Amino acid sequence: MTFVSPLTLDKFNSNTKLIFSPSTAPAFNLAAEEYFFSARGEYVFLYINHASVIVGYNQAVVNEVDMDFCIEKDIRIIRRLSGGGAVYHDSGNLNYAFISEKKEMPLSADFLLPVIHVLQQLNIPVETGKRKDLWLPGGYKISGTASHVSKGRELHHGTLLYESNLEHLRRSLNPEKRNLIAKATASVPSPVKNISSFLKEEKKKLFSFREFVERFVDESMKYFNIAALTTFSPDDVQAIEALQREKYSQRSWNYKM
Repeated sequence: MTFVSPLTLDKFNSNTKLIFSPSTAPAFNLAAEEYFFSARGEYVFLYINHASVIVGYNQAVVNEVDMDFCIEKDIRIIRRLSGGGAVYHDSGNLNYAFISEKKEMPLSADFLLPVIHVLQQLNIPVETGKRKDLWLPGGYKISGTASHVSKGRELHHGTLLYESNLEHLRRSLNPEKRNLIAKATASVPSPVKNISSFLKEEKKKLFSFREFVERFVDESMKYFNIAALTTFSPDDVQAIEALQREKYSQRSWNYKM
């Protein structure tokens, strides 16, 4: 693992918009990511989802998800735009997305610099892994990431486990039989830990999840020199809800493989 210094990303400028989603519907928030990816400009998009499993673009749901458990616990299954492995979201998990014009070496790990910097400000030391993920000391993963590059734009997004239900995470991502569909991309399981558990163990300042999110937003605004949050316009909401309805709520998209 490699420590990355908190440098400023040159792909984001003074017009970068930081948006915190008012919705916790996973289909809406994934639709919002695609909507901003298809637009112009630079965005930092933060959101929290209800319990859900988010599978990569090239993954087979039957290979990655215990569907019986997800049905029992009302855990939604949604397919995202980017590749990579399946991840679990819930109300103890903060999600981030960086959306911008494509620069040189768009698939480097530099997009994690803002997240690393913000976590350092909260006295949470992290290291980057080989898969552009974030790890706590001791070898526990707290953030998985994925990327999508197309038509001169790039999207990098990831998760942050703060106080997620790790039992539901493990069970929802543990199907009875893996690799039923051989051509699909397989997830790579990793040991995980909540940031809140790490803070307790290290006797560091412990935040409630709400406090953690508020501090993360505040420090992100400082990092990007953003004076105020941007809110969705009525046109934004209308377009995102249409994409949510026509794509991310459809079985033909979510279970296409």
